[in-house]
Amino acid sequence: MAKQHDKQFKLDAIQYYEDHKELGLRGCANNLGIGYSTLTKWRKELRDSGDIVVRGSGNYESDEQKEIARLRRELRDTKDALDVLKKAISILGK
Repeated sequence: MAKQHDKQFKLDAIQYYEDHKELGLRGCANNLGIGYSTLTKWRKELRDSGDIVVRGSGNYESDEQKEIARLRRELRDTKDALDVLKKAISILGK
């Protein structure tokens, strides 16, 4: 069961939950094939530190590289939020 997940998978799993909250944490974790407690832990790590711990990887060459990675995540999240708003506007505009 010691299945290692990369950082992108963890971020995608959290985003999946954010996009499908109606399923709840357990439903999303089940759909993704991971444990409920695993998804809960990943969400907490991201919320508390703004980053997710990845065993054996995720080492950045410098603080600058770490900041670039954080900014890329932030940009991706902002783009996702913008897409949701665009869809909502198109639905409400009808």
